[in-house]
Amino acid sequence: MQLADKVALVTGAGSGIAKATAKLFAKEGAKVAALELSQDELKDTVTEINKNNGEAIPLIADISQPEQMQQAIQAIIDKWGRLDIVFANAGINGVWAPIEELTPEDWDKTINVNLKGTFLTVKYAVPYLKRQGGSVVITSSINGTRTFSNTGATAYSCTKAAQVAFTKMVALELAKHRIRVNVICPGAIATNINQSTQRVDLEEIEEPVEFPEGEIPLTDGKPGTPEQVAQLVLFLSSDASSHITGTEVWIDGGESLLKA
Repeated sequence: MQLADKVALVTGAGSGIAKATAKLFAKEGAKVAALELSQDELKDTVTEINKNNGEAIPLIADISQPEQMQQAIQAIIDKWGRLDIVFANAGINGVWAPIEELTPEDWDKTINVNLKGTFLTVKYAVPYLKRQGGSVVITSSINGTRTFSNTGATAYSCTKAAQVAFTKMVALELAKHRIRVNVICPGAIATNINQSTQRVDLEEIEEPVEFPEGEIPLTDGKPGTPEQVAQLVLFLSSDASSHITGTEVWIDGGESLLKA
């Protein structure tokens, strides 16, 4: 039980990487506050954890809204009296389009959810993490950090690059409080986030590149799994990584080394 007696907040916990992580955290002994935009998205995650002798509560909030995030984190403290781990995973791909066609509204939405949402999640958790120390893990991406060939993903990539800078700034600021802050940069992972990506007229600006043996060298093109990423998040959240902070970790099977 690597996380026994710990309390963890997991954002975007209704699916994909965050759902797998919430379940793994619970298996390792943590009490899990699973946060999503709607109750329907969270139902399966919370039910599975509680059915398997874990302990989880649902939190409904938009991570880009300050009052909602304050209330969500207060609900954790009201329930369990502490907060030890924050996995700031929630985000969107947003609209991928040529710069002339990317609207200011599309840009703002991606920035607000991915970057402001990360800021708010960490900001309101910090006073409680300071009480005993803890761990923050932020989900960035290979896009904007190693890879820049996803043409049209300008707003998304900018948020992902900024999350790495945010991690390093906050890691140094919070080190004296024994709070570690790290960032993961997944490549292609088998989740449903791509289904919500809006792609607009990218054919005109994409550079044609072929990878006859697949885009992921380690697996001949097969994407990673949410469970593989969850194991990395568990490591960074546990005492096994007690001397690691301000560090980005790419988990992509070598994809970003090939596609940079």
